[in-house]
Amino acid sequence: MRIPHANLIGALLLVVAGGCFGGTGSGLVGTSGGDGGTGKGGAVLDFFVQPNTANVRQVISPPVEVVVRDSLGSIDSAFTATITIELGSNSTGAALSGTTSVRPTNGIATFSNLSVSEAGTYTLQAASGAASVTSSAFTITTATEP
Repeated sequence: MRIPHANLIGALLLVVAGGCFGGTGSGLVGTSGGDGGTGKGGAVLDFFVQPNTANVRQVISPPVEVVVRDSLGSIDSAFTATITIELGSNSTGAALSGTTSVRPTNGIATFSNLSVSEAGTYTLQAASGAASVTSSAFTITTATEP
């Protein structure tokens, strides 16, 4: 069977695009665009390091990181607008403590001292201008004594 040239190119582009943007373990959940105040347009936020399970009032480790990408998917190291983070889902009424507004360095904002005041399952929401992203769910547990 002979495949028309145009269909073959389309199939190859689909395979290449799937290989570049698919897969698991990237840490990327959902993204939305905006310029984050840079005026350049097309900036996209992603969670570079997702939040992990921690005990109540314990600093989340490793630090949560949000990366800024340009419209081509490359890290936008020139992006300097503040990125703010807050609890996205919060059925317990918990408070998020730590530094919640950070300017990225080389396109990555590091939130190094975040903690949550109540046990439960949460997501984080990071935003800058019109761009925002929601983390994967993570759990905060009550510390038990040995």
